[in-house]
Amino acid sequence: MKNLPKIALSLIAVGVFAHANASTVTVSTGFSNASAQASAAAYQSVVNAAVATPGAGYGTTTIASYDNVTNSSLFGNGSNIAFKSVVNFGVSAADAGAWSFRTGVDFGKGGALFLDGVALDFKSNDMWWAGNYNNGSQFLSGSSLLAAGNHTLSIYGLENCCDGGQQAQFKAGNSNFTSFSSTDGLVSAVPEPSTYAMLLIGLGLLGFTARRKQDAKF
Repeated sequence: MKNLPKIALSLIAVGVFAHANASTVTVSTGFSNASAQASAAAYQSVVNAAVATPGAGYGTTTIASYDNVTNSSLFGNGSNIAFKSVVNFGVSAADAGAWSFRTGVDFGKGGALFLDGVALDFKSNDMWWAGNYNNGSQFLSGSSLLAAGNHTLSIYGLENCCDGGQQAQFKAGNSNFTSFSSTDGLVSAVPEPSTYAMLLIGLGLLGFTARRKQDAKF
């Protein structure tokens, strides 16, 4: 029991800092030969079903940077891909306000962009951004007023062939567009309920240990 204070302090540190890092980007893929969809919700549904059972050449992983991302480099397959990318990020009180997002994709059968579960954009045409944002029909984008706290950007798409590099970026206010990454500087201003629970457990263990030591003296 001598290590209880150290354990408690570790739990508190985890609780406080678990959501104080940069954004987290998770890419999930699966097999799909579905055609272009008629709505953002339809893309979301089709892709979610495909990535639920990915199969060989597809999978799920957390990436360090959302720049030049391909399924072939991550999992090996270069065609018939359903893409789902989820970016969890935080907005500080100082950065609350107007935010813009854009994602350069290679979605031969179109795709959709969601923010906090609400569709920002969708396109059913063949999209290939080719490394630039000059043609609005070739990428997904949107803007929103964000309050301080935690937010989620989700990207869904279908690619039939040739799996080109993808990118996802954000812009807060009048700043420049920056790619989501493990070093993008975004922080979570409001801890999740689980963070508070972990913090209370740690404090409880500290209090319990202190009480035992006090009782032992007498």
